[in-house]
Amino acid sequence: MANNVTLKDVARRAGVSYQTVSKILRNQIQVTPEVRARVQQAVEELGYRPNITARSLRLQTSHLIGYSWKSAHERYINPILEEFEQSIVDAAERLGYHILLFPYHQGPDLYRTYEELVYSGRVDGFILSDLEFDDPRIPVLDRLQVPLVAFGRAQSDGSTFPYVDVDGRAGIRQAVEHLLEQSHQRIAFLGWPEQSRVGTDRLSGYWEAMKAAGLPVDPAWVMHGAGQYDYGYTAAHTLLDLPAGRRTSAIVTVYDLIAVGAVQAVQERGLQVGRDVAVTGFDDTPLLSYLLPGLTTLRQPVWEIGQRVVELLVRLFEGDKPAESESHVLVPPELVIRDSSRGYRPR
Repeated sequence: MANNVTLKDVARRAGVSYQTVSKILRNQIQVTPEVRARVQQAVEELGYRPNITARSLRLQTSHLIGYSWKSAHERYINPILEEFEQSIVDAAERLGYHILLFPYHQGPDLYRTYEELVYSGRVDGFILSDLEFDDPRIPVLDRLQVPLVAFGRAQSDGSTFPYVDVDGRAGIRQAVEHLLEQSHQRIAFLGWPEQSRVGTDRLSGYWEAMKAAGLPVDPAWVMHGAGQYDYGYTAAHTLLDLPAGRRTSAIVTVYDLIAVGAVQAVQERGLQVGRDVAVTGFDDTPLLSYLLPGLTTLRQPVWEIGQRVVELLVRLFEGDKPAESESHVLVPPELVIRDSSRGYRPR
């Protein structure tokens, strides 16, 4: 039905002229909040989607790409997203485009933010990152019929929009397999909150590796938390407080700063990281490779991902329709082995 809905259908439902609907959708007219709300409700109820082909004939390309990102906590800068931003800026300029940065704030004005950017002709398409389950930005951009490519997926079992993502499941599975090779059997996992899409994906890699090794998992070994260093520090102390027969000899984490907190906790117990308790991270955050002992971690090819995201989006601008293997891309991380997971001496 949505493909047959016209501006006049929306106008009739909203009780205004179709010229008014057109100008509201293009953000070319000032109307009362009540009128705008009626039009927006009619658009959503009828499933109206603008004719992008016709619109492109009337509007010139902006050569701007909108990038929606979640701003970091003021105390923490995410070096992975910083590298990603640098990469997409580099790739965009190389291909004749520029990046328009704007923050992602979930709320009732979400649709209006993207609507204004699209209908004012300020951007040709969007790059998204930090996607979670049922990310609300996806249906908004789908309704607006604007090209998008994401760094990440909105669900673990595949996505209908183009993306390039790190295969966190395979990465964590590789880290656990490395620990198994070091004779560890009681391996704990420090993950993000259960509603985290990335955290859930990485946790599945842990379960797969432990199951393949035929090893039981004590429920106390799998923990979830929203913090960074403090969470890793507290969680590791909790694991080390378990009775001797249940105490873990290795801790796999989903983030380097969580791993650093765990390392601190192990050392405070008078234990040697690597020899007594192994710890692994994820991201290969700059400078953390100089931690003593050096942190075993999974390195994300973030620069490559940023380049591929922009290249894929520009192909969509040019009317190309990449095959699924080119538009749904999982890039494996690289396991970087350092002293935090070596030299284990079973007791």
